Amino acid sequence: MGNDIDVYLGKRLRRRRRLLGLTQQQLAGAVGVRFQQIQKYECGANRISAARLWQLSEALEVPVGYFYDGLSDRVAKETNLEAEGGEMFARKETLDLVRAYYLLGERPRRRLLDLAKSLNGGEMLEA
Repeated sequence: MGNDIDVYLGKRLRRRRRLLGLTQQQLAGAVGVRFQQIQKYECGANRISAARLWQLSEALEVPVGYFYDGLSDRVAKETNLEAEGGEMFARKETLDLVRAYYLLGERPRRRLLDLAKSLNGGEMLEA
């Protein structure tokens, strides 16, 4: 399970970095490593030390616990999520949409969500 945890942390790292619109180079500069090290963290090839995890959490503006959120439930859910397209949040287009969504004010966000629901027949996928 050790390597599974490294992979999970790497996925969380990649997701947050992309959500913020940062390149691997930019994040690497913020924490004092080369971009290749960020690549290795993101694919789970290298373990992230506690000190480095702290630096990454500061650079990505999240608490350290962010990286572990959902880890205990991961084993049970991962198979179902991947089968149902759970990796959709790793797609660039999804992240672009989320970024654009949060740049909108509250009222336009609600209207956009209502539009999306209506285009899908009012049905939403359960997380």
